[in-house]
Amino acid sequence: MTPEKLSAAVGTPLKTVGGAYYFHPSSVARSKELGLDSFRFYILGRGGVLGNVEAPVIQSAFGWWAGGLIAKMWNSAREVVEPRQAARELLACGHAIGRTAFDGIDGLDAFNEAAETLIAATDPAALALYAGYAAEPLPADGPARAMQHAITLRELRGSAHIIAVLAAGLTPLQAHAIKRPEMVETFGWAEAPPVDDSHRKALERAEALTNSICAPGYAALSSDQADTLLAGATAMFEALQTD
Repeated sequence: MTPEKLSAAVGTPLKTVGGAYYFHPSSVARSKELGLDSFRFYILGRGGVLGNVEAPVIQSAFGWWAGGLIAKMWNSAREVVEPRQAARELLACGHAIGRTAFDGIDGLDAFNEAAETLIAATDPAALALYAGYAAEPLPADGPARAMQHAITLRELRGSAHIIAVLAAGLTPLQAHAIKRPEMVETFGWAEAPPVDDSHRKALERAEALTNSICAPGYAALSSDQADTLLAGATAMFEALQTD
């Protein structure tokens, strides 16, 4: 399997695994304890790895969200909880989910070793949100560590995809209108723009470019590491479906 194909294959299960903690019931409960609603906890906690920055920095890193909504959520939330604290709190929710859902999965140590090889070989240039998560301290236990790697690798693909969409000549809003038109207003946009086949073809190019951007890290893996990374990602995805 080429690095590009491996990137796509691993990205599919990790899209779910790496985002499973955002609005998990335990995360929602913790948001209330911190004095935030779940949406603000998501925005502040996910972006908090970048520090107490201005809202346009978070909009840039998130990519898909309208600036007005990000500013409203980020600015009001950081008045309640310091962003770095929120990041640690939300990550801790992810760790707890990993400890519950992934305990007993065979091969997690090998998955973690492969993920760490991939992350070490990935140049973080222009991948701000990924870089923030890659720099976070890792928990010692295997299940929580695997969850944090899933989160980090999801952010790798997400950060790369924002670059790829722009390079393909699309705006984030146009990409939304193609991939998830029902979510346009949720992400803060007034309405979806018209799109046609040329936009859809551009998005196909962006998907391929996303894999190319991610490929150098995946190319650093041995054949065995590639297999264990994909197997671990798939096992975690399946564990969450039955949790």
